[in-house]
Amino acid sequence: MIPRKRVIVVGGGLAGLAAAIKLAEEDIAVDLISMVPVKRSHSVCAQGGINACNEVARQQGFSEWEHMSETLYGGDYLAHQPPVYEMTHWAPRIIDLFDRMGVPFNRTPEGNRDLRLFGGSLFKRTFFAGATTGQQLLYALDEQTRRAEAEGKVTKYEFWEFLWPVLDDNGVCVGCVAQDMRTMQIRAFRGDAVVMCTGGNGLIFGQSTNSIVCTGGAASRCYQAGAWYANGEFIQVHPTAIPGADKCRLMSESARGEGGRVWVPRKAGDSRDPRQIPESERWYFLEEKYPKYGNLVPRDIATREIFDVCVNMGLGVGGGNMVYLDLTHKPREYLETKLGGILDIYRKFAGDDPCELPMKIFPAVHYTMGGLWATYTAKADGKGMVYGAPNTMMTNIEGLYALGEVNYQYHGATRLGANALLSCTFDGLFAGKGIAERVRGLPVAAADMEANLFDDAVDSETRKMQNLIDASGSENPYEIAREMGLEMTAASTVVKTEARMTQAMSVLHELQDRYSRISLSDHGLWTNQNLSFARAVGDMLKLAEVILLGGLMRKESRGAHYRTDYPERDDERFLKTTVAQWDAGSGRPSIRYEEITMGLAEPKARTYGKVEKDAAEKKPGKEKVAASV
Repeated sequence: MIPRKRVIVVGGGLAGLAAAIKLAEEDIAVDLISMVPVKRSHSVCAQGGINACNEVARQQGFSEWEHMSETLYGGDYLAHQPPVYEMTHWAPRIIDLFDRMGVPFNRTPEGNRDLRLFGGSLFKRTFFAGATTGQQLLYALDEQTRRAEAEGKVTKYEFWEFLWPVLDDNGVCVGCVAQDMRTMQIRAFRGDAVVMCTGGNGLIFGQSTNSIVCTGGAASRCYQAGAWYANGEFIQVHPTAIPGADKCRLMSESARGEGGRVWVPRKAGDSRDPRQIPESERWYFLEEKYPKYGNLVPRDIATREIFDVCVNMGLGVGGGNMVYLDLTHKPREYLETKLGGILDIYRKFAGDDPCELPMKIFPAVHYTMGGLWATYTAKADGKGMVYGAPNTMMTNIEGLYALGEVNYQYHGATRLGANALLSCTFDGLFAGKGIAERVRGLPVAAADMEANLFDDAVDSETRKMQNLIDASGSENPYEIAREMGLEMTAASTVVKTEARMTQAMSVLHELQDRYSRISLSDHGLWTNQNLSFARAVGDMLKLAEVILLGGLMRKESRGAHYRTDYPERDDERFLKTTVAQWDAGSGRPSIRYEEITMGLAEPKARTYGKVEKDAAEKKPGKEKVAASV
């Protein structure tokens, strides 16, 4: 009797749980590997909402096609268009699915699911559950996963870390090696497919809004094993976060969607209580520069404007790198109902009540639009993808898939807020069908393969671990990570130049050399977090080089990738995907470019109604320009 086929899903966020549920429905056994309990996956930190069209939005003039257009426009046309079409047209059904699962979406007085404004749109098309939407969606999917677990279809391995994909002699992925983070046991998991759902790489930049498990280490290990990495240079910096000594804490875009206003005092260094600064002495610079969208311009635009006001113009609050995000004009009851989750976070970590005092915020690294390269099968007319196609979101390594933030599809050069929860859920549900189709058609199950293949992979990873445990160099991996974060943030986030990225590349190579001489403070073989982090540092250094090299070679400005030495978008040369491949011989990435699949929307200037340059740069304190769009 041929054993039932089995798939390894790595990562317990929305993409991983959605994929596990879909595979279980398709009668495929699932091993679900996660570094943390799945209910603590980073998806739980998403706050503001999830985008989709419904009948209420349709009455405004919104549609699935408009959602697709906004996504492509927001991403500066760097996303392949068939996947974006499919995702946006599935979105209403995904909202209905979550509703049936019991997600407590906010409701209007009439009982309809409520909608809020979000960046990059003039339509209310974002569904939300207060300001803890990601948590509510994740918990709903976890309930369904636990049901499949009780039925014996899903087996969870929480507190396990992915180490390496197992490839057969033909280069096909047939499983992975992982380590129990408590006992330090290393073992192989046989799988007829391996599905990576491991999220972003915020720790490469040191402080970010990401959880500390978001190192990008798993993606880097797949890249080093031969998987291509695409569009690494496109890193989203969220405009509104609480700066912190340890990390940055997100203040959701929903705050602006519910009427929050960004401003600074018109006079540099004004240290008065913001409540004592009259309206005439406040500069609402986003509203003035972008009268059509105001505070709801996309994240990359808001981030650059805040950066310019604080760093270049010296108008940050108290002369520092902060601006006000003001909700105090809204009733407390309204704010607590719509934004209670983030208000509590601000009170806890900043010590002030946002209902009484404007929040002090500054941009922070938030999301990677780039990720593992993944393919799909487009429909003949280009309107969507073929459902059930076995290659849906498969990397260039057969049998190795990438879903959610760890792949590069859907968002192009900048992600629109509230499209992340949608893309992750959609990826799991849609690609899950194709993965199941491929697995069912395999002539030989991974469970029947020779044990030597898996034993050798375990031995290889055990040797790597022992080498780290035995290392006796003079370098501290935590100090190397700190320096990498500072350098990458300075050179490759809000504003980039060739000179600064070249300098960062030199520093990165020095850090890579120093990494070869590290030693660990903990040499034990029980819950050794020092080992896990040190291993990830080496992987982050390799992925950081992909990010920097992609930024150096892309001599244009597009979306989140903004170069002052090349300030214009260059469609002729760079309307293409950056594809990085690991060169094991040199230990360096090589980069090529791949054409974007178009056909549904033609590129246009991405301005969001910005006023003319002379008006937009008008100094604060002078008469406000009345602009029309």
